[in-house]
Amino acid sequence: MIGKKEMKNNPYTDSTNIRTFSKDVDPMELVWHQDNGDRLIEVLEGEGWMFQRDDELPKPINKGEYIFIPDQQIHRIHKGNTDLKIKINNGQFRFEKIPS
Repeated sequence: MIGKKEMKNNPYTDSTNIRTFSKDVDPMELVWHQDNGDRLIEVLEGEGWMFQRDDELPKPINKGEYIFIPDQQIHRIHKGNTDLKIKINNGQFRFEKIPS
């Protein structure tokens, strides 16, 4: 239909700034992408998941960790053993030390 915006299927569910990825997600849906604006991600739940930046090897992520993703940085996640729940904070951030 002309004028109607087509909805994109995402491999996650959103609730405000909380995003949940199912342990049953098809790994082919976890694609390389980039986002507009800086993001600070807090890992709330999940085991066995990994985060990967462009030109880097995947790194395990754990509950309680923070990941800073600069504006337009290409990245993706790799499927884990349990559901992954993250909190996404958007905006400009100033750090004395970037949380690891």
